[in-house]
Amino acid sequence: MSTTASDHQSPIQTTEVNETLAQKETATAGTHDILDQDFHVYRPAEGGSSIPALPDSYFVPTAADLKAAQDTLSARTRALVDAPLQTRAVREANETTKRAKWPNTTIRVKFPDRTQLEKVFLSTDKIRSVYAFVRPLLREDVRPIKFILYQSPPKRDLKVSDPQVRNLSLAELQLAPSSILLLRFEDEALNASTIPAPLLPSVLNTATDLPIPRDVSDLPGSSQPEPTSTTSQKVASTVKVPKWLKLGNKK
Repeated sequence: MSTTASDHQSPIQTTEVNETLAQKETATAGTHDILDQDFHVYRPAEGGSSIPALPDSYFVPTAADLKAAQDTLSARTRALVDAPLQTRAVREANETTKRAKWPNTTIRVKFPDRTQLEKVFLSTDKIRSVYAFVRPLLREDVRPIKFILYQSPPKRDLKVSDPQVRNLSLAELQLAPSSILLLRFEDEALNASTIPAPLLPSVLNTATDLPIPRDVSDLPGSSQPEPTSTTSQKVASTVKVPKWLKLGNKK
C-alpha cells in the first residue's frame, strides 16, 4: 500500500498545520465582503478624557462583588477541567441549556493600543470563528503574522492548536454571553501600546468612540463628599474580607 508524506505527520506537526490554516482562514476576503460584516470598531480613548472619572467608592468591592468574582472564576476553572471528562450526552445537555439561555455571544477583541473590534457570534461557534473574523480585517502586510487571543487575569491563551480549546464552543469556554479577548502578535514589535492597531484603512475609517458609561451621578456614592480618613475606615469596615485575606494581613 502506498503512503504519502501526510500519512507520517506527527500529532505535533498536525497541530501546527491546523493552527496555520486557522490563522490564514478567510485571509483573502475582499474589502467589500469585510465591510458587509456586522461588526463595530471602537477607537482608543485619547488620554482617557472621554471616560468620566469615577469616585473612589466605586472601586471598593462589596462582599457580593468578591463572592461573584470567586464564583465566576471557580465555574470557569471547573468547566475547563471537567469538559474533557464529560460524556457526550452530558456535554450536549449542557450545551443545549446554555444555548437556550445565551444563544449569542458578544466578543470584543482588544489590540495593544486599546482599539477594539466587536462582533456577535453564535454561542455554538468555536474560537476558530473569532480568529477568522479578525484575520481579514488586518492590513495585508500583517496578515501572515500569527496572533493569539487570550484573557487576563488570570492569563488564559485561547489557541486553535490547543485540543482543550478548539473543540469547545464559545459557551463551553465560558465566554458567553459577552467577553473581552486581548490580542498579541508573535512579532513583539506590533505589541507596543504606542503602535496603532494594524487594521485596514477602510476598517479604521468606520471606527467610533467607545460607548460612554452611565453618568457618574448614577453610580453608588458619586454624590457623596470626598471621603475623609474616618469615612474611609467606615467603608472598609463594612466590607466583609475573606478569612484567607485576613490571615495574610496578620504579622
